[in-house]
Amino acid sequence: MAWLERLSVIVACVLPATLVEAALEAPKQVPPPSTSLAGQLLIAAPSMGDPRFFQTVVLMARHDKNGAFGIVINRPMGERPLASLLEALGENDAGVEGNVRIFAGGPVQRDLGFVVHSADYHRSGTINIDGHVAVTSNRDVLRDIAHRQGPNKSLIAFGYAGWGPGQLEGELALRAWFTAAEDARLIFDEDRDKVWDEAMKRRTQDL
Repeated sequence: MAWLERLSVIVACVLPATLVEAALEAPKQVPPPSTSLAGQLLIAAPSMGDPRFFQTVVLMARHDKNGAFGIVINRPMGERPLASLLEALGENDAGVEGNVRIFAGGPVQRDLGFVVHSADYHRSGTINIDGHVAVTSNRDVLRDIAHRQGPNKSLIAFGYAGWGPGQLEGELALRAWFTAAEDARLIFDEDRDKVWDEAMKRRTQDL
């Protein structure tokens, strides 16, 4: 994903200085997940003590015995011209217009970019999460979006939320998170200031 690292200067201009990169140690003696949360929304409980995840909603992309990976979908950092993102990748296209919102996808590896999108689009590097939503890290996705050949819905994020083996299970046991079914409207369309509240209303279990 070397192309994503070239965007780090752009990201630094809009990323909140208070968002720091960190990883928690995985708790000991926690059994592997009996059910994968991939394709679910992970919702920070009101009692969440970690300020990096206060009122966050995470789209889970992977969850298995090796750990978990997801993208925060309700932390917009600002807007950038799509042309400037392409220019940072060496793609000079004077015909590209419009701005795109950039999101803080999580506190881990904030110089890596991901496009969360509807499953009508697939490229090399695409993770099809559940048949409805996917994640792509291939640089071509930005070019395709610019030329109206990309996915119908998309969200550009830098960084991700990651958990080591057993770590997320430990946090679930501490009731730090709720879960809810994945909802494309919440991911792509809902006012970002309302995403956490709406997700909380849809939570399927109190963990």
